[in-house]
Amino acid sequence: MKAVFVLFDSLNRHALSSYGMSEIQTPNFDRLAKRGVTFDSHFVGSLPCLPARRDIQTGRLNFLHRGWGPLEPFDHSLAGMLRDSGIYTHLITDHYHYFEDGGAGFHGRYSSWEFIRGQEKDKWRPAISPPAERYAQRYHEQMHDFSSDINAKLPYFVNREYLEQRGDFPLAQCFDSAQAFLESHHADDQWLLHLECFDPHEPFFAPERFLQAFPDALGGKIFDWPSYGRVDIDAELLKTLRANYHALVLACDHYLGRLLDQFDRLDLWKDTWLIMSTDHGLLLGEKEYLGKNRPPFFNEVAHIPLMIAAPESAGITPRREAAVTQTIDLMPTFLDIFDQPIPSEVTGYSLLPLMRDGNPLRGADSETPGAIYGQFGAAINYTDGRYTYFLYPQVPFEADLYQYTLMPAHMRTFFEAEEFRDAQLIEPLAFTQGFPVLKLPILASSRGNMTRRYPLLEANTALYDLESDPVQRHPINDPDIEQRMRMAIATLLRANDAPDEMFTRYGLSDVAERLEVD
Repeated sequence: MKAVFVLFDSLNRHALSSYGMSEIQTPNFDRLAKRGVTFDSHFVGSLPCLPARRDIQTGRLNFLHRGWGPLEPFDHSLAGMLRDSGIYTHLITDHYHYFEDGGAGFHGRYSSWEFIRGQEKDKWRPAISPPAERYAQRYHEQMHDFSSDINAKLPYFVNREYLEQRGDFPLAQCFDSAQAFLESHHADDQWLLHLECFDPHEPFFAPERFLQAFPDALGGKIFDWPSYGRVDIDAELLKTLRANYHALVLACDHYLGRLLDQFDRLDLWKDTWLIMSTDHGLLLGEKEYLGKNRPPFFNEVAHIPLMIAAPESAGITPRREAAVTQTIDLMPTFLDIFDQPIPSEVTGYSLLPLMRDGNPLRGADSETPGAIYGQFGAAINYTDGRYTYFLYPQVPFEADLYQYTLMPAHMRTFFEAEEFRDAQLIEPLAFTQGFPVLKLPILASSRGNMTRRYPLLEANTALYDLESDPVQRHPINDPDIEQRMRMAIATLLRANDAPDEMFTRYGLSDVAERLEVD
């Protein structure tokens, strides 16, 4: 068996015409959708980038126990398990977060890997004396306050100029490398190719030929990188931002099309799986928000695309699938594809039985509640496919909040000394394979503490009916449904080995007591 896993970053399903709500046409995503099973109720697990990737590697939710960080010593990772069972795993990526302090351990589990440089703040090209004046003339002041500090986005400015001179974009290089792998190994068996592209993550830096379709992206100063949070730009600048994003989505569609052409030419459809998804979406002015890990996790962020084209030999009919699925289901699905055992601590489900017989995994028509998802320390969000429910902490954001880890690192830095002040080494948790773990309280003063960035004034628990309000504009008040949502969340917290303090933090102690009695 062999499989290709294409993972884009920040791909909003609303930007894909195959999901029927797009402002643009994406014919190659449409091609893939017609080839396979298109999942219409696929949701995130943990947010943002690296937490989502730990979900993919382990089949478990990251956000209940820790924030952004490396793989743990006790993690059974998808890439490592396949490699150790004799299945060759190859990673091609331009996602530079894997190569920072907070991304340790991920790429090293593959049989081989290739890192393509130059995305966002990748510390790649040297800039001892950056031309600040030229950058100020070229980039819109809303992207950066050039009068005070240029350093925050400096690596991007430097990388971009180098890539423009060379005319070789990381997205193109990723797909070139993937196609070279397939040319060399399409006749071989027992391999997984993981092609992971940073695009269409911000900055929305697309090749010129894709920008031509979007006049709002052309002319004037460059504006392709929003600040997360409430919309703080005028309508014209928002048009520019959205145009740059759509141009980059078109670029992703183009290169995906090249991969599909190669599948056609090499007749890979007969014996090779092709799986395409993303880690999360993002907001581009919808509901007055920009970005993804500051605002509430509306469906523009949490409801994501997933398409799986099974080989002809699998006998799976292409169709739309309405059952609720989520990111943690990818790991057991890949293990199932390669006929490998699924570790007992995995809480996701293989999607192969669902694809074959249509029996739902979660929600009203199954024995399992829906799906919980979120970011460490923020709201616990729940959906059963009909409703979404945002349950915010009932205490201050740093109260009753601990990281459970043996790899104490933030995104780009290790933990500071003060973060260990009240640390405890505690007994193994149910899923840590006998490893004791550190229990570290969150400190508001820590530079790497992402909870400091969460909105406080907007932190209101809310319930939405997706049937009557699919765009989540009008929260409803229905105590009976809300109580059902709370019970489902508590049930899933128990099933995912959530720490006991979670029930107090989110006002679920009474529900937890009922679960104990039942």
